[in-house]
Amino acid sequence: MLSVANLQSGYGSSQVLFDISLSVGEGEVVTLLGRNGMGKTTTIRSIMGLLPPLAGEIAFSGRNVAGVKPETIARLGVGLVPEGRQIFSTLTVRENLVATAGNRLMRKDPWTLERVYALFPRLKERANQTSATLSGGEQQMMVVGRALMTNPKLLILDEATEGLAPVIRAEIWGCIEALKKEGQSILLIDKNLHVLKRLAERHYIVEKGRTVWSGTGQDMTRDAELVHRLVGI
Repeated sequence: MLSVANLQSGYGSSQVLFDISLSVGEGEVVTLLGRNGMGKTTTIRSIMGLLPPLAGEIAFSGRNVAGVKPETIARLGVGLVPEGRQIFSTLTVRENLVATAGNRLMRKDPWTLERVYALFPRLKERANQTSATLSGGEQQMMVVGRALMTNPKLLILDEATEGLAPVIRAEIWGCIEALKKEGQSILLIDKNLHVLKRLAERHYIVEKGRTVWSGTGQDMTRDAELVHRLVGI
């Protein structure tokens, strides 16, 4: 579904990515790991078209999307839960959820307000509240729901559990697990290796803008010392 090969990207004259390669198959959950500042979010921004790549290939559903506008990539079926949430703070919860909603790919069982409320009942209780009044965890639920309302073929979550209370973090993980059971393709950035090893089929680690390791959960256990060196603080 998603294939990234030899990606190079950066900001102005500052190159951040030098050689990123990864792939996500239909129905797979895949992780992108690495310490802070190694290029994970820059990779996501390049995939989403928010940064034009300097070189390399980005293909989604067989189409070359390197350098394509973000709105086009979103319409092709890529949904993003961005780092830092980026909510529409003056809108209500309901308005945030429907702001970018659509079923452009004509899914037979599309995500609707009712389905999102069933996944996160707290959002239904707060549907008419201004989103700025929500707790951080509730805002994160809303942003996940907002991405799902676009009915994506691929869902990308960039640090979706960062800074959340343990009970809310567990709720987000439960949501991701439920999506996996439904066959949703997911690309995850997070730091909780224990949960990620259970949830994801495959993992990629980046260091200084390069993909330096890839493998399964079993490979991660086998290479535990190397993985800790690459991912640990």
